[in-house]
Amino acid sequence: MTPFSLPNPRLLRVDLRGNSMMARAGSMVAYDGQVKFDKAILGGEGVFGALKRKATGEGVPLMTCSGTGAVYFAQDAAHVMILPLQNEKLWVESSSLLALDSGLKTNTTFTGLRGVSTGQGLFTTTVEGTGNVAMLSHGTPLELEVGPSYPLFVDPDAFLGYSGQLQQEFIFDINWKTFVGEGSGESFQLKFSGQGTVYIQPNERK
Repeated sequence: MTPFSLPNPRLLRVDLRGNSMMARAGSMVAYDGQVKFDKAILGGEGVFGALKRKATGEGVPLMTCSGTGAVYFAQDAAHVMILPLQNEKLWVESSSLLALDSGLKTNTTFTGLRGVSTGQGLFTTTVEGTGNVAMLSHGTPLELEVGPSYPLFVDPDAFLGYSGQLQQEFIFDINWKTFVGEGSGESFQLKFSGQGTVYIQPNERK
């Protein structure tokens, strides 16, 4: 597992130590030592992977960083959250990914109709295995626990990702007030039930 750390809440440091990892293309702000950067794409390999990315909209431009030295990453001064996975699976919005260990397995999965309100599409990215994942958050990220007896409802524009044994549903609540401009503005929601953790940001996507 490549060491990830936060020199400050908006800056990620990765000590390569001869290992490799992947990060969002263009997010490197500084490095020392001998580091090589190569193009990579999240979402599958080969022709099938390219078709899948085109269909789902979940392809993310990434770069592979390898060598010896420390690399620093940041994106639009957003806050960074490090999630260490231990043979676990994380569901995350591709737009929220900053960096991940190259040994982690990634894929794209169908998650329902949450894209109706946000334009994010009908799919999300999964990251699975053992290693570190760094996520971006507009504002200090929050970790909300979900238990069997209390489901959690989240604004899709504030959603970053989730882990654990959770079921996700898209709640679509439109009534006549929404159409005449008197609605609450919360007509679209994500409902999570089961046992796990949901990660959100205190700022909605525009």
